[in-house]
Amino acid sequence: MSERKAMINKSHKLAVTSQCRLLVLNRSTVYYEAQGLSTEDSVLMRQMDEIHLKYPFYGSRRIRDKLEDLGMLVNRKRIQRLLRLMGIEALYPKKKTSLPGKDHTIYPYLLRGLDIKRPNQVWAADITYIPMAKGFIYLVAIIDIYSRKALSWQLSNTLDTTFCVDALEQAIGLYGTPEIFNTDQGTQFTSNDFTDVLKNHEITISMDGKGRWMDNVFVERLWRSLKYEEVYLKAYQSVAEAKTGINDWFEFYNFERRHQTLDRKTPDYVYLNGLAVRNAA
Repeated sequence: MSERKAMINKSHKLAVTSQCRLLVLNRSTVYYEAQGLSTEDSVLMRQMDEIHLKYPFYGSRRIRDKLEDLGMLVNRKRIQRLLRLMGIEALYPKKKTSLPGKDHTIYPYLLRGLDIKRPNQVWAADITYIPMAKGFIYLVAIIDIYSRKALSWQLSNTLDTTFCVDALEQAIGLYGTPEIFNTDQGTQFTSNDFTDVLKNHEITISMDGKGRWMDNVFVERLWRSLKYEEVYLKAYQSVAEAKTGINDWFEFYNFERRHQTLDRKTPDYVYLNGLAVRNAA
């Protein structure tokens, strides 16, 4: 892989993403460079991530207070800077403080009162921060809401749109298309590159309202399980190590981990059984 990675030319007119596809390389391994973080910042960001998982509505002031309760005295401006770096924002109603990118369209929220009763009726996507021993990366995942099955995921060291599009195209290639696709209003999901894929496959687009973190609650629960059962137990030394660990956990989650809300069945069983019932009808 190192020889193929050396062949990547970031100044070439052919996009790095296209070069990676031609060379059969994961884009995250090419883009990733250890973030220039101090050990103190790394520890602080890990703790902030845990606080955000438990209290997603906490802003910088409350996170500062919580850190103080834990014996960590931190300037609020530093917390705000690290939150931006992590891609984390407090989830509560705000007045035009979180706008989509230029020329990005916001679509209405369509899940209110919807009875989700079959696989591929509604998919959802979200992005989360993954701490490493030195630095960090981002993870995007797409799940089927009915079965809770994780359909695809991708890693990146930047909060760009490409790795989200890659995950979307991978999920469609493996599982077909959903009727509705739900996301938050992040610029990655409101971008034309992302929404064009949905529209080209005639998938109805739904977006959470600002501050409505419960709208994407199933993905939030996925992040909590992943981090407490896998990520926080390890200190990944490289993207390759993170990729292996996260992939193994998703395999466990989909095929072995029974869910109380799924009548003690696995997501994969519920997904496939639901498809069989629908096809037999």
